[in-house]
Amino acid sequence: MKKCRGFTLVELMVVILIVAILAAVAIPILRGRIDAAKWSEGKAMMGTIATAIRAYHAEKGPTGTPPVNLIGSGDADLGFTAADLTGTYFTSGDFSFSGVTMEPLAFTVECIAGGDADAPTTPPSWTLDETGVWTPGS
Repeated sequence: MKKCRGFTLVELMVVILIVAILAAVAIPILRGRIDAAKWSEGKAMMGTIATAIRAYHAEKGPTGTPPVNLIGSGDADLGFTAADLTGTYFTSGDFSFSGVTMEPLAFTVECIAGGDADAPTTPPSWTLDETGVWTPGS
């Protein structure tokens, strides 16, 4: 009598079931990591804006006029161009800053995910304050 070697149908079905369960668990976890990776671009640009506000403060001094615009080259502008704040997932229109006081220096930079199909969805926005604290939007 000849001995047959191979896998039975039950063994193959068990392996397929295990792979399906692992995929069902991994996909939601990976989706969250994709949004986090996309937000890293927005956070990097927000950090650049915060650095520009600090440089503006260092140049104008505590009695200077607070900055008003991100884009432009006037006395109250931070000096960015629209292309400076345009990346794969964010554009210059997604960024804003507010609450700028010169003495003591205080500000809030905000980024709201745009309407682009590739934009991150969770969270819908992030804010960064002058102390470097990141706060997700709700």
